[in-house]
Amino acid sequence: MTQHAALSLDRWRRFDRGQQVLMIANEMLRTSRRMAHEDAEARRLGYERVLNLTDLTIAATDHRSFRRELWRWRDVAAELYLEALPHPERHAQALRTLLRLEVSAATQVALLTA
Repeated sequence: MTQHAALSLDRWRRFDRGQQVLMIANEMLRTSRRMAHEDAEARRLGYERVLNLTDLTIAATDHRSFRRELWRWRDVAAELYLEALPHPERHAQALRTLLRLEVSAATQVALLTA
């Protein structure tokens, strides 16, 4: 059972869109720690959590353009999930892109490069 398996759509909707994006980004950061360890199973589980939270966010939003962009971003996360080897640069780019999808989360991009 994954970490967020019990998280319901109703509970997820209680968070605003910025908080949802930041929680997905937090899972991306946790997963990035698995890049150096070459721990493929832990990396795979991290991406599963990212995809689960992304799916919840897509289901929770009524904003069509945000949902469309999040679907596109999800495709990138899914590709990272399917890769046998870690891709730290692609992972970092995906994280920065995710944060830029939401204005309140975009302020965190500068902290990633500090």
